[in-house]
Amino acid sequence: MKKILVLFVFITSIVNAQYSIKGTMTPPDKEDWVILYKLEGAKQKFISNSTIKKETLDIGGQQQEIARFELKLPENAKPGAYRVTYRNQGAGFVDFLFNKESVEFVFNPQYPDQSIVFTKSLENKVYRDYLEALNLSQRKIDSLQISYIKIRSKNTRKEYKRALNATEYVQEYYESKSKGMLANNFIKASKTENPSSALDNTDDYLNSVVGNFFEHVDFKNNALYNSSFIIDKITDYVFLLNTAETQGLQQKLYKKSIAKVMEKVGSNKKLKKSVSEFLIERFAAARNSGIVDWLISDHYNKLPADLLDTKFKEEKIALLLASVGRTAPDFGWKEDGKDVKLSTLTDGEKYLLIFWSTGCSHCLEEIPQLYTFMKDHSETSVIAFGIEQEEFEWNEYIKKLYGWHNVMGTHPESKWENETVQTYQLTGTPSYFIMDKNKKIIAMPNSFKDVKDYFSATK
Repeated sequence: MKKILVLFVFITSIVNAQYSIKGTMTPPDKEDWVILYKLEGAKQKFISNSTIKKETLDIGGQQQEIARFELKLPENAKPGAYRVTYRNQGAGFVDFLFNKESVEFVFNPQYPDQSIVFTKSLENKVYRDYLEALNLSQRKIDSLQISYIKIRSKNTRKEYKRALNATEYVQEYYESKSKGMLANNFIKASKTENPSSALDNTDDYLNSVVGNFFEHVDFKNNALYNSSFIIDKITDYVFLLNTAETQGLQQKLYKKSIAKVMEKVGSNKKLKKSVSEFLIERFAAARNSGIVDWLISDHYNKLPADLLDTKFKEEKIALLLASVGRTAPDFGWKEDGKDVKLSTLTDGEKYLLIFWSTGCSHCLEEIPQLYTFMKDHSETSVIAFGIEQEEFEWNEYIKKLYGWHNVMGTHPESKWENETVQTYQLTGTPSYFIMDKNKKIIAMPNSFKDVKDYFSATK
């Protein structure tokens, strides 16, 4: 009997030693599972998963659907930033801090960051309250700064000073309240640096924002590194604060902003690897081969050999074989009984390559319009690559496309497995590529409208 009692106490102590992560979605999302990760640099480490249980509650006589989930963390779970993901595709996650306490929250899965409310966890309540207070006071400062630029009023300048003092009070209050907490690291790093008085013009204001953006971010802080904080700050700095009207100037701004980021990262090789890989991922997804090439040659390749991921680099370069600035990957076809290659065509000052399919409704709508439009641009040769599973319908349709180079690509298993389709990294049709006479890709329009805009502007 004593042994059974001891065993019962032991099992109970194990259960009690666990920490729970409970979430409530209102309204429910379509998915049935959640996954818990621990954030480590720019990577996610799988911890556990659980089902989402949906139910209907009677609230004030109204039926309301909600969904709940619960995950467990053991007593020895490491403090840090964690992420609950509730969608297999697309954005759908909630980040929170864990520091040896159970966490409970309610949120709308459509707007998780804006709607989340922590009902349990002092760390997260304090940090969330701080972010809301800081955003409110900072918006007041920004509003008064903009007003002062428009109308240089003494009253506005005085109000600016008062708003600045209020913001400084918010910062001091929450730094003191969070002392000894994990959240304190993030509160200190989130501090905004504002001019001591309202500035006279927009350029000075923007330069102040950009120049002081990383002022309080400690890139050596492990708590910040093992969260999304630093990557989120870098994302805002590179992609939101440094924007230009022309592509050429934008590329220069990207390089300038990335150089600033790398300067802040300093000698931390591990962080430099994470930041470099994150930026390479982002620019590769946008098919910006110029910045990817520069990132690899000027930053990634200069990392110690044991940190380099050759497979990662090769995969990203492969994604960019068909991108602006690259020579279009070659492919061949039969035309009037002769072997023809893209690389050997000489019948155009420019070339328009369109990947399409007879099974694509957008293509069947755009191809006739494109055919009519391109008649006024006879100096441009058109190559229409049909991604097809069978030949018959395609053979019938191309009779309407006289004067174009018509190519068909297929594959015994799936048309999307075609070698050329894979090389061009196509995810849908229609897809457009504009090339110069040497087959260098000079533009990648997103739609037929973009094609018209391009040729209308260059005519």
